[in-house]
Amino acid sequence: MAANILFDQLGRQRYDRVYRERIDHLDQMRDEEVRRRYRFNKENIRFICNLLRGKLQQATKRSQALSVELQNGWLPGVIGCIDGTHVRIQRPSENEPVFINRKGYSSINVQAVCDSKGSFTNPVARWPGSTHDSHMLRTSNLRTVLERENNGLQNGILLGDSGYACKPYLITPYLRPSDQSQERYNGSHCRTRVTIERAFGWWKRRFHCLHGEIRMHPERVCTIIGMICLRIVSKILFT
Repeated sequence: MAANILFDQLGRQRYDRVYRERIDHLDQMRDEEVRRRYRFNKENIRFICNLLRGKLQQATKRSQALSVELQNGWLPGVIGCIDGTHVRIQRPSENEPVFINRKGYSSINVQAVCDSKGSFTNPVARWPGSTHDSHMLRTSNLRTVLERENNGLQNGILLGDSGYACKPYLITPYLRPSDQSQERYNGSHCRTRVTIERAFGWWKRRFHCLHGEIRMHPERVCTIIGMICLRIVSKILFT
């Protein structure tokens, strides 16, 4: 009952959005730099974007939809970003070592995928803090679906950090970039993948219990996190 009241109160909060002025990055670069970076001139890049605009741009244009160029962050084919975040819990009375994460405190490791708007599309909360992100993905239903149905760029790819193994459906940054093209790729990868980090930050600010230590049994904590994620996903689907 208390949780329902809390969620209802949170659901009624409204905040005015502040839209930043959007910058056309092509206008910020000289023609020579554009050609060196992308091997096309500005006119050709805009021509290609116009050809693909109908397929890539959001159909509803809700909340002033981003342009094709900015939506993709110069990494075409990306359908989401994947990462994990830790929710602190009290020291469990059983199996304590498996809950100790790399930072030295007890936690639940939460894996999630988010889209370009920072909306969670595949949250999973059932692993103790010592579990590696790559193991969570490797044993998930998401991996099974991606490996069975993914055709690379045809169906889209995920972005993950260097903790994940590079797969046909998941690309990671170069650990030691050896030339400018790899450095530019890492830069675009970082700018695009920051979406999931911002989503986790918003998530923990929105539900303040996730910021501190949750003093409940780990299974109960996983249930609470799952209900919070379900509330977020259902709100996305039905609004």
